[in-house]
Amino acid sequence: MKIPKRLQPLVDDGMIDEVITQLMSGKEAQVYVVRCGDTRRCAKVFKEAQKRSFKQAVQYQEGRKVRNSRRARAMSKKTKYGQKEQESAWLNAEVDALYRLASAGVRVPQPFGFVDGVLLMELVCDADGSVAPRLDDVTLSPEQALEYHDRIITEVVRMLSAGLVHGDLSEFNVLVDASGPVIIDLPQAVDAAGNNNAEMMLERDVANMRSYFGRFAPELLKTNYGGEIWSLYEAGKLHPDTKLSGVFEGNSASADVDEVMAVIAAAREEEEERRERARADEEDDG
Repeated sequence: MKIPKRLQPLVDDGMIDEVITQLMSGKEAQVYVVRCGDTRRCAKVFKEAQKRSFKQAVQYQEGRKVRNSRRARAMSKKTKYGQKEQESAWLNAEVDALYRLASAGVRVPQPFGFVDGVLLMELVCDADGSVAPRLDDVTLSPEQALEYHDRIITEVVRMLSAGLVHGDLSEFNVLVDASGPVIIDLPQAVDAAGNNNAEMMLERDVANMRSYFGRFAPELLKTNYGGEIWSLYEAGKLHPDTKLSGVFEGNSASADVDEVMAVIAAAREEEEERRERARADEEDDG
């Protein structure tokens, strides 16, 4: 296919040898399958701020550290430079999270570099070597649902043990390769210790997974892994290999179930809009 303008510098520098096809067009990025030597990889091209529909919500940015004091001051203002620096920090958030989580043993795509708003990373494939499907596109048996849910909860624990909460985890942000679930899409990952919304986001992530897998294994709908995980984290007792029960009796007043379900519904609506845009883009390309 014709080389997209944003990928041309990586081709010129020899990081990419061939652009094979566009994989998807999402709310914050376009993703391409590329060839690097003899290996197929994934190139995620982040859209410019004015072209993205994903909102850089304040609740996600809270707690993100900026080492350079000049940059930090600029980002707190509405100057052109400050907006540029804020945009740079937002784009680097996913890159930093990927490297951090890969080092912690979390099943995420292996990152290989970030150049001019383009993230080069592992292409997640199924057993046949095809691009791995999203969890939402997979039909599960009750046994598979229980197994995959257990794996996802293990990954959530590993992430939190590494100090991060995904913040937007759902069946749309999980791929299924030959070995099971792989977590993707981390631009909104938040620092667990520095963000006052971290507890709510973690419980929402876990609730999303409980709701999805509960379609295939209804017994999961009675669990409360989110509350249990956060309680252990706050007590300093959470570790990557912590064994969980799924049982937790917290303060019911602290959890607004209606609000959580509304957020889940909004996330699903956003995903449907993204898919409609992707289909429209494919029709335009055709």
